[in-house]
This record gives sequence, structure tokens and C-alpha cells, in this order.
Amino acid sequence: MSYIELHPENPQARLVNTVVDLLERGGIIALPTDSGYAIATKIGNKSGMDTIRAVRKLDEKHNFSLLCHSFAQLGELVIVDNHEFRTMKALTPGPYTFILRGTKEVPRVMLNKKKHTVGVRIPDHVITQTIVEALGEPLACSTLIMPGETEPLTDGFDVDERIGHQVDLVVVGPVGVAEPTTVIDFAGGDAVVARVGAGDISLFD
Repeated sequence: MSYIELHPENPQARLVNTVVDLLERGGIIALPTDSGYAIATKIGNKSGMDTIRAVRKLDEKHNFSLLCHSFAQLGELVIVDNHEFRTMKALTPGPYTFILRGTKEVPRVMLNKKKHTVGVRIPDHVITQTIVEALGEPLACSTLIMPGETEPLTDGFDVDERIGHQVDLVVVGPVGVAEPTTVIDFAGGDAVVARVGAGDISLFD
């Protein structure tokens, strides 16, 4: 079992660097977010994504999300028009997943094969934000919902006990809420609430 505890408000730089070094070497981590735990690896790490699918018992149709520190990290990865940008700006950082059109810069393994879309998350969570900012690029992530369950795992020590042998590191820290993200789908042009979760949807009433 391998885990580290990060301070929820001031993550220790030395430990953050340990996490980043592991990710740079192709590692897989479980980390707390504003909507339960997520399991993540570097973008383009196909073997890492295969492991994540195995942990959650997902098929190849499962779509990963880009876990970002800010809009700046999205760079050339997604196509965002002014309306979409304003909507996302109003809701982030926060417990939302936005479905956007991906560009050729996104590894094909991450794109929805039919729609060429990808999910984007900018969480309101200091530990997650600090790790992704230090890495300097988004992570490929999936909410850590175990097979047969409907809610994400929320306790780092429980995560370590259950899947610590399948990932390289569990980052222990508090989560925001024990609920999946709210999903906002921009694929068709207009914003569609595809799943009601932790994020408030009153903006779309």
C-alpha cells in the first residue's frame, strides 16, 4: 500500500513534487477532488488508461475527462466558443464536467469516437489544483466509482485499502462532496444538462 497525506490548504511542495515525478514516469494516482475521488494518469498514457478501466471494470467506450488547473491549460485541446467560455467561466472552478469538441491534439483514446468530444473538469479543490498546476498539463481522469456502486469513493484510506494495490499512489485528503460532477454537454451547440450532480444547475433554468 502506498499513500501520502497532503495538507488540504497548503499542500507540501516536497510531496507534491513526489506526485508529479510519479505521473511524469507514467504512474497512476487516486486523488481527492471537489466531487469525490478520481483516478488519473498523464494524457496519452494508454497503459495507464487501460489500468483505470480495469480498476473500474469499464469498456473501451468509456470517456476520460481532462482534469485541468485553469482554462490556460486547455490550450489547443478543445474548441470553445464565446458562449461556452462565458458559461464555463461562471461555473468554474467547481464540480462540473463540460463536454466539448476536442481537437487533434487530444489523444484519440480520450475522444468520444462518434462525436469527437472530451470532458473537461476544473475542480474547486486545492490539492487537485496544486498537483495539476505543478505538472503543467491536464490529467486524464475518471471519477472513482467502483463496479456495482453509484457514488464516488470519498475517503483516502478506504481508497488505499480497496485499490492501493492497483495504482501507484493514493493521495489522501478531504473531498468536497460525495457526489459525481454535474455534466454540461456543449456538443450540440447549446448547453444541455446531461447529468445533475454536485454542481448547481440554476444557471440553466
